[in-house]
Amino acid sequence: MKKKLSIAISSLLLGTLLATPASAAEEESQPSDFATRTYHAAAINPEVLASSKLFAFDSGLAFDYPDAVRGIFVTAHSAGGARFDQLVDLVDTTDLNAMVIDIKEDFGHLTYEPKEGTPLASLGIGEPYIKEPRAVLERLEEKKIYPIARVVVFKDSVLANERPEWSFVDGNAVWKNGRGESFVNPFLKEVWDYNVQIAIEAAKLGFKEVQFDYVRFPEGFEHRADTLQYSMGEYAESDLDPVQRRVEAVTDFVAYAREQLEPYGVEVSVDIFGYSATLPEAPGIGQNFSKISENVDVISSMIYPSHWTSYFGIAKPDLEPYKLVAEYAKVENKKLAALKNPPVSRPWLQDFTASYLGAGNYKRYGKAEVEAQIKALNENGIQEFLLWNAGNTYSKGVDYTP
Repeated sequence: MKKKLSIAISSLLLGTLLATPASAAEEESQPSDFATRTYHAAAINPEVLASSKLFAFDSGLAFDYPDAVRGIFVTAHSAGGARFDQLVDLVDTTDLNAMVIDIKEDFGHLTYEPKEGTPLASLGIGEPYIKEPRAVLERLEEKKIYPIARVVVFKDSVLANERPEWSFVDGNAVWKNGRGESFVNPFLKEVWDYNVQIAIEAAKLGFKEVQFDYVRFPEGFEHRADTLQYSMGEYAESDLDPVQRRVEAVTDFVAYAREQLEPYGVEVSVDIFGYSATLPEAPGIGQNFSKISENVDVISSMIYPSHWTSYFGIAKPDLEPYKLVAEYAKVENKKLAALKNPPVSRPWLQDFTASYLGAGNYKRYGKAEVEAQIKALNENGIQEFLLWNAGNTYSKGVDYTP
């Protein structure tokens, strides 16, 4: 299996060029363009390329961008199982209008088995969670539900264990965090290409947006950056300090991925820690809210009240969902207003109960708490949102346009 995957990955990187429209392949073959990290200096204007009928990809499915995306997270097990019908009914009978579906999940597996002979099939990382992904998308097209493909990028235990040289090594083993998860290295363009090709295949399936998640280094990386073994790739010669090198690598990946996806006509969004908007940058993980926002169509901050400490003067944020979201929205609005071309803001909201916080620190979330978060966004001019519930059990009776 390992030998097969290693060979397949090498083939995939070559296959990326073969599967990409001609002009994008030519750009990729000119390392001098990429080495400068100036993504808008190519000979062919990317906007012209993306709008050209000669190069634009047509999946055969038609989706309109909603008035404002109001979506839910859908696991691959739900998308490929009996619960899918229930979730379609939920969206179809409410003011919800979008689904974020796992295509590359948290461990690094594809959530479907690609057809034999396709670039991704040779990797051997497909799982049959969604047996007929095209049929899923056709159902969403029928119901006018906007489809978003979630691609987990740098948290990838599968790839890390198969290619330790693309990961972080601790002694003689691939490093794992406290939850037993491994990450691959954001400094390496090989890792970028691996994930971009998966995103391209999602676009070919018919998804209208690719949402990249875990676009970062592992949490707390600043405390182990000097002890783990890993390559810095093209960033080894950088004059930047360690924090800025990580910021540059993460930002460059986002810009590169968006450029490569342009011919496929999909929106590009990125999930980001909510606290990243409150800092110049998150020093360990390499997330700079403003720099990432400048290179995406949509920015999705994860602002679940349960995930905050005593920010904004709120001692127990989980108990005050309206106030927490309202205070965050004010900070984000200021950050985005400073950008020349700000992306759409579409935060992740909490539709789960964080009982792990302990008695007195959490409340049971339901209709009122979900509506409070949406209302706080709306009152601050943010009309889009996504709801997270890991088990896809969403609160009943919610007014999604309060």
